[in-house]
Amino acid sequence: MKNEIYNESLRDQKRLVATQDGSVTLFSCEFDEAYHSTKDGALHESLEKHVKPAFLLQKEKASLAILDICFGLGYNTLATLYYIKQQRLQTKIHILSPEFDEKLVRSLCGFEYPKAFDDFKPIIEVLSREFYYEDEQLKIEILLGDARESIPKIKENIDIVYQDAFSPAHNPLLWTKEYFSDLRSICADDAMLTTYSTAAAVRLGLHENGFKLFAYCGDKVRSSMVASPHHLDLEPIDMALKIQRNPFARSLKDGDYL
Repeated sequence: MKNEIYNESLRDQKRLVATQDGSVTLFSCEFDEAYHSTKDGALHESLEKHVKPAFLLQKEKASLAILDICFGLGYNTLATLYYIKQQRLQTKIHILSPEFDEKLVRSLCGFEYPKAFDDFKPIIEVLSREFYYEDEQLKIEILLGDARESIPKIKENIDIVYQDAFSPAHNPLLWTKEYFSDLRSICADDAMLTTYSTAAAVRLGLHENGFKLFAYCGDKVRSSMVASPHHLDLEPIDMALKIQRNPFARSLKDGDYL
């Protein structure tokens, strides 16, 4: 997919940034944005905005297929493993995670992760070399390349989507109506999508693809959102009212950027 948003000449330009919970993240010069909220904290944000709400209603399943958009530093994937260990869950987990920054993934064996991830160092080392890890309970696949190209090729029904790409303002192609259509086509009917973004364009893109929207607020983080084709026992977002109050709002479209 050709576009003018991605700039490979800036891809290697990153710097370490401390976050509020003591964990560190990176700032991407290519996207002019940090990989995580420095206020909510990298680990805390992954747990409270993605892992906990997703597992709130999905952990009773014997197996889960999770789409982690995008792998980046791997916090959402590793926070999932941390949560499974803390809760002593026996759920079989298959995580698929698109990522086009191969050099970043290869560098992760030397990244300064929080101590909560110490037990997962062998997994991190394998992923940084092979982009794949598997044991009796876990299978993790990093899908190298453009997420917009790899997602339509996924054959598995996805139960959970961590929609955690760089923000719509900085990486709009992973927030368009067409992108959410691709996601919907691989989601199970009771799938859950978690996202930090509550922007009107994001809400509309999900709504126009048949997702029901719900407000969510984790512990000591800013409000976020959960979406599902299925009704959830969470606070619903009244999209009819939102559209009535803001009739000129529109979803993002591929044609605006390609």
